[in-house]
Amino acid sequence: MLKSTPALALARRAWRQLHADAGLSLNLSERALLRARADQDAPAQAWALLAQGFHRLYFAAPAQAEQVLGQAAQAFAAQQERAGEVLALAGCARALWRQGRVQQAQALLMPLRDEGLQLLRNEQRGVLLNAIAGCYSAQGQSEQAFAYMYQALRDAGPKRGQGFDTALHCNLSHELIELGDFHEALRQVERGLERMVGVAHGRMHTVLLVNRVIALTELGRASEALPDIQAIGAAANDPSGRGLVPMHFEALALGALRAGNSALAQALMARVDPAQQLPDDRVELALGRALAAKLAGDPAHGLRELGAVAGQLDAEGDERPSLRMRCNHAALEAELQEALGDAPAALRALHWAQGLQAERARLASAARYQAAMLQTELLALQQRLEDQESKRLAAERARTLLAEANERLSRKMAEVEALQAQLRAQATQDVLTGLANRRQLNDSLPALLAMALREGSPLAVVVIDLDHFKRVNDEHGHPVGDQILAGLGQLLRAHLRRSDQAFRYGGEEFCLLMPGTSAADAQLKVQQLLAAWKQQVFALDDGGQLVGLSFSAGVTDSTLTAPSPSALLRGADQLLLLAKRAQRGSVLVPGAATFAGEGLQDPVQPAFAREPAGS
Repeated sequence: MLKSTPALALARRAWRQLHADAGLSLNLSERALLRARADQDAPAQAWALLAQGFHRLYFAAPAQAEQVLGQAAQAFAAQQERAGEVLALAGCARALWRQGRVQQAQALLMPLRDEGLQLLRNEQRGVLLNAIAGCYSAQGQSEQAFAYMYQALRDAGPKRGQGFDTALHCNLSHELIELGDFHEALRQVERGLERMVGVAHGRMHTVLLVNRVIALTELGRASEALPDIQAIGAAANDPSGRGLVPMHFEALALGALRAGNSALAQALMARVDPAQQLPDDRVELALGRALAAKLAGDPAHGLRELGAVAGQLDAEGDERPSLRMRCNHAALEAELQEALGDAPAALRALHWAQGLQAERARLASAARYQAAMLQTELLALQQRLEDQESKRLAAERARTLLAEANERLSRKMAEVEALQAQLRAQATQDVLTGLANRRQLNDSLPALLAMALREGSPLAVVVIDLDHFKRVNDEHGHPVGDQILAGLGQLLRAHLRRSDQAFRYGGEEFCLLMPGTSAADAQLKVQQLLAAWKQQVFALDDGGQLVGLSFSAGVTDSTLTAPSPSALLRGADQLLLLAKRAQRGSVLVPGAATFAGEGLQDPVQPAFAREPAGS
């Protein structure tokens, strides 16, 4: 886990506020980015860019969001923080499908799915699932979209979603509208609006209102939607992310026309930006113009408006309008033909609309089936939990019965425990050196660190690496190497305090845990061990001797490094690496200006060899 810094704390707070207070999130991310650049804090810069990129997804052009999120993905990749990189790529995919590049977005997202589900939690996982759902929705595959949305809602619920569950209610209402389930869509809108209490996110608020306008209009209740239409149309475009954000003028215009307010509809259609339109938007604008012509008494002109986009209805891939738009196009064509008195043409258009509506009903049924499968999965999970609880209670009853037989079995249990203790000792001890092994280190370090934190005393961690050990094995064989390893183990056991613990860390590496000891005091102790080690003499089978052996060491303590087992080991290991690179036969602590060795050159090689190319 990354060590928190002031800039990183700001950036992560900006992410947490993204769906709860968009204006605050933007302010925090800008402050975090300035501080991160001043402090050269790369992790904080990555998180700040991520928050800003997602803010642009909501309140700026998707191409701008794609650019910033791409920078965030690169920053996370440079830090090897894969979870953040997956989140940034999910945002990039969302920016792609908002630009109509759905196939490209899905090709980016789907290879990330399984990895992302393992890496991400809560609202972050919901963001990935929602992006995948958006790709399926844009392709008309509502049953898949629903499955991912409901899964996202389960992961990012009200208690864990940091406001993102509101966006999921918004997206569910949109998908229900696409399927023609307008009553359920209204229910999801109301749930989203309830969650908006205390939330400052203009775009989400606006989309919920737009979805309510569309659902009411489709249900023939457009007059009820008129206050929402007027509120959105009158709102100022607030780039900070607070308040209503005017958008979806095509849908609002249709609602105004169905409510009988042609003047408002014309004003809304005049505000449409063709450069920002997706295929559905272009068809919806044509529907609005056609309906306006019909209401003005010119159904023939309305048919010409519909005909202008008729060729787009059969488009393929990303350019294909949604099933709802095609259905509404056919239904309005039937209205216009009927107004012109062309009954056969009106009937043909009506049959076309009915066929499309039947397809929507089929998709709605499939989506409900998929949702039912998810519900079944949740029920099965609950049943498994109940079964586990039942087994736990049964186990407790069994333990009570066993307790009554403890007296008769005590001797046998003592024998078993003695055998288990012997097996544990074998499993946690390194046979060659007589020291504890790495498995025991993994158990001991967390316990000693917890004790040190409780007592407010330092815990020193030392990682030792024998210098030129590979050269010994290469020139004299592994038996001599084993003799040296055993010799260092014996030296450590003889010179360390009873409270200190020594471990064979792996290969020619050893680890020392020294409770109640600062890094500086531990450095002095290890220097003494190094001096004693240099005096060791090892006899060779050919009559020769190995003398002048040395080791390098890195030393840190729980007050100088983040107080976690992995951070302490990593800190000592990194200092060891620095020591070996700069001067073998030295003991390095954090912030040391010089190394604890003779001079600034690599110490004299053992008498048997010159320094090898690498060790």
